[in-house]
Amino acid sequence: LCLRPPRTSDVPVLRAALRRNTAHLRPFEPEGSDTSKLAAAVAMVERERGLWRRDEKYTMLVFSRSTPETFLGKVALSGVHRSSFQSCFLGYWVDEASCNQGIATESVAAMLAFAFGPLGLHRVQAAIMPRNAPSLTVVRKLGFRLEGHAKRYLKIAGEWEDHEIFAMTSEDYETAKSASVDARPLVIPAIVAT
Repeated sequence: LCLRPPRTSDVPVLRAALRRNTAHLRPFEPEGSDTSKLAAAVAMVERERGLWRRDEKYTMLVFSRSTPETFLGKVALSGVHRSSFQSCFLGYWVDEASCNQGIATESVAAMLAFAFGPLGLHRVQAAIMPRNAPSLTVVRKLGFRLEGHAKRYLKIAGEWEDHEIFAMTSEDYETAKSASVDARPLVIPAIVAT
C-alpha cells in the first residue's frame, strides 16, 4: 500500500469513491459527512491539509502501490492533543470492493507506526460500533485493548449509537510489535503535506 496526505488533485478520485461507497459507508458515517459534491470535496481536502499543518489531524489516503491510481481507502488520526495527553482518535474505511483483503489492517498498522514514531504520540483511541465486526477484527488483530462500552457515543446515520472504546499506548505498541508472529517492519514513505 501507499499512504499519503490528500491533494487537491485527488478530489475527482475521492468523489468517485464516496459515490461508489455511499451504501457501504452510510451505516457507519456521522450525519452531515457527505463530501461527494465537488465544493464539499474540495473544502474537505483543503480543511484536511490545514489541520495537518496545525498538528490537529493527520489524514492519509490509501492507494495501491502497484497501481497508484487505485484508491483503496482512508485512514486518519484526529483530535490530536499534545501537552501531557499526547493522544488522538483513529478512524478508517476501505472501499467496498477492497474489503477483506487486509487493507484496513495494513493501513492502520502504518498509521500506528506514524503515530508512535514521527508524531511522538503516546495514545491512540478507536471507537467502534459493536455491530461493525470487520473494524473490531482490525483493532483486535493489531493489539488494541478494549477499555469499555460507551452508551450513545456518536450520532451515526441519525441514531445515537453505542461504541466499544479501544486504545493502544506506545508501550502497548512496542509489546504488540515484538509479540506478533508475522511481524514485519512497516515502511512508511516520507509523509509530507505538500
